[in-house]
Amino acid sequence: QVQLVESGGGLVQAGGSLRLSCAASGRTFSRYRMGWFRQAPGKEREFVAAISKYGGNTDYADSVKGRFTISRDNAKNTVYLQMNSLKPEDTAVYYCAGGIVSGSSAYTDFKYDYWGQGTQVTVSS
Repeated sequence: QVQLVESGGGLVQAGGSLRLSCAASGRTFSRYRMGWFRQAPGKEREFVAAISKYGGNTDYADSVKGRFTISRDNAKNTVYLQMNSLKPEDTAVYYCAGGIVSGSSAYTDFKYDYWGQGTQVTVSS
């Protein structure tokens, strides 16, 4: 079993930056593709970004390309989401997810086995 704990959310003005962290328990972190998803009020959960086991491949939603960067440190069992040039439409609860997921399924939330509790990101205009 893997437990994921997100941190780093908060309130920021449009154009600002935040870095989210997701710390994983256990010694099998490097086995898993890791992803970030988000859910805004009244909307379905959506894919944000994903990173392969050793960080060699990353994927991004079109809405965040060029603004967000996903990275991981397997020695620290942690995955990060650097968010720059934030927009009010980025406001959501951000969730970290992990699992043995193929690259073609990286965008699909139900393919991930482990989820964090979420961290709120609010971007004011």
